[in-house]
Amino acid sequence: MNYMPGTASLIEDIDKKHLVLLRDGRTLIGFLRSIDQFANLVLHQTVERIHVGKKYGDIPRGIFIVRGENVVLLGEIDLEKECDTVLQQVSIEEILEEQRAQQQAKQEAEKTKLQALKDRGLTVPRTDMLDEY
Repeated sequence: MNYMPGTASLIEDIDKKHLVLLRDGRTLIGFLRSIDQFANLVLHQTVERIHVGKKYGDIPRGIFIVRGENVVLLGEIDLEKECDTVLQQVSIEEILEEQRAQQQAKQEAEKTKLQALKDRGLTVPRTDMLDEY
């Protein structure tokens, strides 16, 4: 195996099943069909996998183009070990409902935390008010 610098090393991974973790937290699973010098990816037969607790659901997305700067992690999936999981697969509707409930619980916990800090005379700067430098 010869060393190839940068994204050229991914040429060997074309047509293999990969998991891609995006900067916004989404997880995609699909077959890597193409890659360029900027690490832009083309995934085929892509599903978006949503995890909530020990449950997961897959939303079919088809062909997916991912800009390279949004990729946090890219890893090949071992097809022989793929079925070896303790997670329970549920329907799309059920996992989306669980995700909504989880996000609402997080928001409520954050509100409670901010109120407790406010009651003690402390303030936390809002993230949307911070400069992006």
